[in-house]
Parts: sequence; C-alpha cells; structure tokens
Amino acid sequence: MGSDGMRGGFVLPGGTAPEQVELAVLAEQAGWDGIFVWEAAYGVDAWTLLAAMAARTTRIRLGTMLTPLPWRRPWKLASQVATLDQLSGGRAILGIGLGAADPALPDTGEVTGLRERAERLDEGIDLIRALWDGQQAYDGQHYRYRAGSMNMGAAARPVQDRLPIWVVGVWHRPKSMRRVLRCDGLIPQYADEQAGPEQLRAARAWLAERGAAPGLDVVADGQTPADDPAAATAAVAPWAQAGATWWLETRWGGPDDLPDRLAQVRDRITAGPPPPSTGVMITEPAQ
Repeated sequence: MGSDGMRGGFVLPGGTAPEQVELAVLAEQAGWDGIFVWEAAYGVDAWTLLAAMAARTTRIRLGTMLTPLPWRRPWKLASQVATLDQLSGGRAILGIGLGAADPALPDTGEVTGLRERAERLDEGIDLIRALWDGQQAYDGQHYRYRAGSMNMGAAARPVQDRLPIWVVGVWHRPKSMRRVLRCDGLIPQYADEQAGPEQLRAARAWLAERGAAPGLDVVADGQTPADDPAAATAAVAPWAQAGATWWLETRWGGPDDLPDRLAQVRDRITAGPPPPSTGVMITEPAQ
C-alpha cells in the first residue's frame, strides 16, 4: 500500500500485449496494489490482456480504466469480467463510464448523445449485477436478456461476493453522482472546478450523506516522481486526507511518444508506490 491505507495502482498507457503483461509482473514485484488498462474499440484487447496478467501474478488487482459500457454488450462484458475474476482468484475490478466522444478515438457508429449513453450505462450496471447474482431475465428500455433453457451462464459467477464496479461520477452533477451510490467506487471528474483534494472531499461527503457505503472506493490520479519518495508521498497525502482510497499513477500522451512513456512507466513502477506518510489516514465522512 501507499500512503497509510491508500492503495497504489498504475494505469498503463498502452503498448503491446507482452510489454504490458511484463509491466504487470514488475508492478506486483515492486509492491503496487493494482494494474489497470484502457479499453478501446480496436486495439490490444483489455480482457484477454488482463487474463494473461492474472496467469502471471498472484496478488495484484486487475481492472480497466475505463470501459465505455454504453458501447458494449452488457452480457458479454459481464462474462469477460466474471471469467477474469475466476482466473485471478477474485482480483477483478470493473471501471466504467459513458465513453468519450473524441475524434481521436475510433468512430464505430455507436450512440454519442449524452442522454442515450447515460440510459445505457444505468441499464448496463443493473443487467451486469443481475447476471452476476444469478438472475436469468432482464427487461429494460435498451437491453433484454433471457438465459435460455441451457442457462450456460450458470458457471460464469464471479469469485468475489460482490465484484467491485467503479463508475465515473461528475461533481457537481447530481444525476451522475447518484449513479455512484449504486456502485462500489467513484472515479471522479469535475465539471466546473479544477480537480483538487477539497473537491474530492466535498464529493465524498455528498455521497456519504446519501447513504454511500463506508467502504466505497474513491480514486485519485496523477503523476509522482520515481526518484524522490518524499515528494511522491507529499503529492499523494492530501488526497488520502480528503478520503481517496486508491492513488492511480498515470502517464497519458499520444502514440508518437509512447516508447519514451513506457520507459518512464517502467522506471516509476520499479520505484514502487508512494511510501506512507506518518499520521496520514483516509478520512471517512460522517454518515
């Protein structure tokens, strides 16, 4: 773990499947708690990649950051995540969001309207949970599921009693934040303000006032130096004090500088997560 009770994860920026698997192995050896990969319409397949990581590791949590659920078939995604959870012995995390309508990403003709994506995201969460709970039927506005007489999904139950679903919540947008109350983790975005610990503290307090579970995971992300553990701790500590339970190290950028960034990622992973700082504890908002 990193700063007193806060877990440390790394979001890999890309690379070939073998490169990313080796980075996951290195991350486990260096003491990180989680490895996350991004999921694109076309590219290295996230779930095949995570399954390969599961076969080469024993402890580290494995997930996506993040999966655009409105552009996926929920029953297919539920199958992939449950399979990963079985292969990893209960280490899967599903990170989801609306999906970015970005011209830099592939255009596959999926819906891009905010309302349409939000409706599919909400139904997708409900349907995935229903499948993992063993339900055999679901009827929604956008999705319909029937298990069929063979009920082939019976073997695809997750190992975890409640496999964590982390979802994007946009502060201060109530509809988006209320969605977090149905999930297990908050991936925060900020609509009107610069992201900072005080905004995260306010978002977490808002959720606590509305009945969020005390064990809700809350993500903070950014970059810390590989060669200065004290500076890394100082950068992460305010987020832990504001209630973040996970620090996710990132190295985003374009394809042109990916080789250089992967070298930076290797160095940062090797250095290990930010060390704990004396007296810094995760703050649980009052219920």
